[in-house]
Amino acid sequence: MMKFAVVSFPGSNCDEDLYYAITDDLHETAKIVPHTATDLSEFDVVLIPGGFSYGDYLRSGAIAKFAPVMTAVKAFAQQGKPVLGICNGFQILTEAGLLPGTLQHNRQMQFICEPEPLRVENNQTTFTSAFQDQQQITLPIAHGEGNYYCDDATLTQLRHNHQIVFTYQNNPNGSVSDIAGITNEAGNVLGMMPHPERAVETIQGGTDGLLVFKSLLKAHLRTV
Repeated sequence: MMKFAVVSFPGSNCDEDLYYAITDDLHETAKIVPHTATDLSEFDVVLIPGGFSYGDYLRSGAIAKFAPVMTAVKAFAQQGKPVLGICNGFQILTEAGLLPGTLQHNRQMQFICEPEPLRVENNQTTFTSAFQDQQQITLPIAHGEGNYYCDDATLTQLRHNHQIVFTYQNNPNGSVSDIAGITNEAGNVLGMMPHPERAVETIQGGTDGLLVFKSLLKAHLRTV
């Protein structure tokens, strides 16, 4: 069995969504881990959920990066193990320096909550191998600060290293180069604004998101 850690901060509200996506739909083991945890060594994957960690005071994710668990998350990532941050989790990963760039207020300065068509730009990662190359998928978004920004040099590096994993087809928030999700250079840390855990059952409107978690399982099975 594969064991997933779902990190929960004060203000997280998608932690249980992730937990049940793993246990009910992927049929693997998950545990909700508090922000005070200091050891993640028992887990195979770390998931950082969406929500409003610490009420999104200051910038989104700016306070969460100081939580004790983030030291453990950084150590986990440095060992080459997979870390996935979704929505607020993506914001936390950029604030913590585990991913380049930053997430700004949406271009229209309004919260957006809707299904969004995406394109899989790189299906050769730990998180996307179950997708087809350039596959068009639909995942829900729900954010007020999902406008991804980085400078030109960083964007060039992201493109050169194939770190851009998901792009928006209609760019709802103003993200540079239509970016919806990126990895670190090593490829073991992914941040994405769309919510795959909200698209794992047909009753939710689609199952495209389940392929993110199936990709993680596929990668794990190759190593055991």
